[in-house]
Amino acid sequence: MKILKSLYINQLFFNILLGIGGVFFISFFVQWLFYIAIALLIVFLLITFADIFILFSVKTGLEADHQLPERFSNGDDNTVVIHISNLYPFTVKLSVIDEVPFQFQNRNFLHSINLSGNNKHETKYLLRPTERGEYQFGRLNIYVQSSICLISRRYVFSENVIVQTYPSFIQLRKYDMLAFSNRLTEYGIKRIRRIGHTMEFEQIKEYVQGDDIRTINWKASSKRNQLMVNQFQDEKSQPVYQIIDTGRTMQMSFHGLSLLDYSINSTLALANIILKKQDKAGMLTFSKKVDNLLAAERRSGQMEKFMEKLYNIKTDFSESDFSRLYVDIKQSIKQRSVILLYTNFETIDGLRRQLLFLKNIAKSHFLIVIFFDNTELNKIIFKSSVNIQEVYDKVIAEKFAFEKKLIVSELEKHGIQTILTQPENLTINSINKYIELKAKGVI
Repeated sequence: MKILKSLYINQLFFNILLGIGGVFFISFFVQWLFYIAIALLIVFLLITFADIFILFSVKTGLEADHQLPERFSNGDDNTVVIHISNLYPFTVKLSVIDEVPFQFQNRNFLHSINLSGNNKHETKYLLRPTERGEYQFGRLNIYVQSSICLISRRYVFSENVIVQTYPSFIQLRKYDMLAFSNRLTEYGIKRIRRIGHTMEFEQIKEYVQGDDIRTINWKASSKRNQLMVNQFQDEKSQPVYQIIDTGRTMQMSFHGLSLLDYSINSTLALANIILKKQDKAGMLTFSKKVDNLLAAERRSGQMEKFMEKLYNIKTDFSESDFSRLYVDIKQSIKQRSVILLYTNFETIDGLRRQLLFLKNIAKSHFLIVIFFDNTELNKIIFKSSVNIQEVYDKVIAEKFAFEKKLIVSELEKHGIQTILTQPENLTINSINKYIELKAKGVI
């Protein structure tokens, strides 16, 4: 027992010695680590100060600016360009953060660029506005880093720039250019053969080789003792009014754009085509009351008037009053005109409540009712059903889609022309209808 106790004491003594030795060793090692840490800190501070000196020794190391369009085109991709000039003599790393307008809800805008010394760079990105009005850009922030990448220097440019968003003038230019280059068929615009003799008499002139012999005026030829022909010109100066319903039914959104804005974009593009065809273009809007009346004219500044009228169109989300529309049309539009009415009917009952007023308008004018196919319902209809609930949804969607066809049938039964279109095809189908009616001599 004494030996065991002695052995235990010796073991305890050994542990104590080992512990004391470990403490001395660790303290010695920690002391060296402390010196190493101080040295590393000094080196780090020196490198940091060197990085600061490199970035801030130049008063202006960077120049940048926004190249914004004068106007945004609603519903289209608009290009924004950022020009950057590196005035540093070495390569820098740039982080470009543009504070885009809040309407786009883009909170993660960041472009990273490596730009060599005394060089320039151009960054482009696209913005697609979906509502008209003012869009305010915040600051253009650019953070610069040298190759050391410890410190960033911030530059701020182009603060609080406002760009106004107008109806789609990009769409207007596209169809205008296609019309003049005879390439409308590429976008679904139909080539329609002119039927009959939809021309008006202009003058009698002498026959020259190549004139249509069917236009020879034999009475005038006998008097002049030489062949004379009648010269005709296309019928012109037909008043064409586009009427936009700004009620609550037009606030439904497809692909981020409301039916109201689709109608506004189509109105602008079609008005341009109407004026190019030598007809008179006019417009008005209605909801509880009639607003934004623009008389049908063919003057040089008519398109600018269209642009300003369409830019300011708002809605009060109320029920549209078709009886008020009929009364105002009767009072304001005296000459028989072509009227394209942009509205939306979801049910046959909704149409029947307004049908009397549409029939009365059609008695005095050539009325074309334009309304919209619900493409969201089409997704449900053509989707395979996997459970009872989806079967019910599909049946209801098919019922609403069938009611759209009933609406077309009901309007045509009363002699009213219709266009049932998907929202994204509205402009194409509206232009098609106008060109078709012009070619057939209906208008």
